[in-house]
Amino acid sequence: MEGEKNYKSLLDAGCRKKLGILLVNLGGPGSQEEVEGFLKRLFGDPDIIRLPRAIRWLQAPIASTISKLRAPKTREAYKAIGGGSPILLWTEAQASILQSSLRGAGLDATVYVAMRYSRPNAADAEAAMTKDGIEVVAVLPLYPHYSFSTTESSLRELLPWLKSVPHTVVGPSWHHRPGYVDAMANLIVREIQALPPPLTSAEPLPQLLFSAHGVPVSYIEEGDPYKSEIESCVTNISFRVKQILKERNSETSIEVSLAYQSRVGPVEWLKPYTDKALKSMGMSGVKSVVIVPISFVSEHIETLEEIDIRYAETAHSFGIWNFRRVPAPNTHPPFMADLSSMVLEAVSTCPILSIEKALAMKEKSSNNLIPSTE
Repeated sequence: MEGEKNYKSLLDAGCRKKLGILLVNLGGPGSQEEVEGFLKRLFGDPDIIRLPRAIRWLQAPIASTISKLRAPKTREAYKAIGGGSPILLWTEAQASILQSSLRGAGLDATVYVAMRYSRPNAADAEAAMTKDGIEVVAVLPLYPHYSFSTTESSLRELLPWLKSVPHTVVGPSWHHRPGYVDAMANLIVREIQALPPPLTSAEPLPQLLFSAHGVPVSYIEEGDPYKSEIESCVTNISFRVKQILKERNSETSIEVSLAYQSRVGPVEWLKPYTDKALKSMGMSGVKSVVIVPISFVSEHIETLEEIDIRYAETAHSFGIWNFRRVPAPNTHPPFMADLSSMVLEAVSTCPILSIEKALAMKEKSSNNLIPSTE
């Protein structure tokens, strides 16, 4: 297959060919009218609701039922942040900045956007690239941490199209990159240094609470590397945060913890849950919390409504008066600079990393995470 040829790098494959960079993200409804359709596509994805093979024929009716039941409450949540998700606006802004940066670095590339569960989707991106004469593609999943439900789902959707096209996958996870870690750490330090001083010496230390999007425990049991990647990321970023505070001669001390948000349904999800962690902190006398939405590279419903509204109310009701949320990286210049560097490195890497190879690589590493039963 063309996409599997042993090119030295994607630049070799794209010699005198037009290069397209594809930013892949989850997506979200742009309006109230789009909410139910978005939910139906989300829950209709077998990488989101993982049914046993024998009953996978129930995927569509289950997705339809869940989306109808959840749509009213979800519409209210989006109404609270203006009516729709801003994720497309942020992703398009990231695409524009990335394209300018790459061209400024001498890489003649055009950047496109594909959302997994909303428009523009993979088919829209394929049509746009075909119209523009794109012949070589670099796929950049905007998920720092790999999971069955995010990166893997998006790559599987792209495979039928790109398996016959010279392409490479950027990442496929990139939470460990020093540029990303440093960008996140500096955003965090800015919020920590905005906290007021404690009222008394007996007041508990400020809490740095990383809040990752949760996944069902069953995913981890099946080998999803997401939890281990999140934990590694939190360790690296919190270490860098403390370094920066020391470099700035700050006397601020913090305690670091990790929790998970956005659980849905009756199954067991990764714990501790963010809302319960906040209640526990408040009940133990904590007055200051800086919360970090670690799974997200742009603002959307989980940051603007779940954290900024619901979790803020929880924090305040349990006596946490200083509740600050670190913004998503969005178009933060150091973050965008690292995305540009990541793409430049990926298209120059030998050999290219096809979707098939990326999936096989993660499957192999995931198998190593499953505890032995022997």
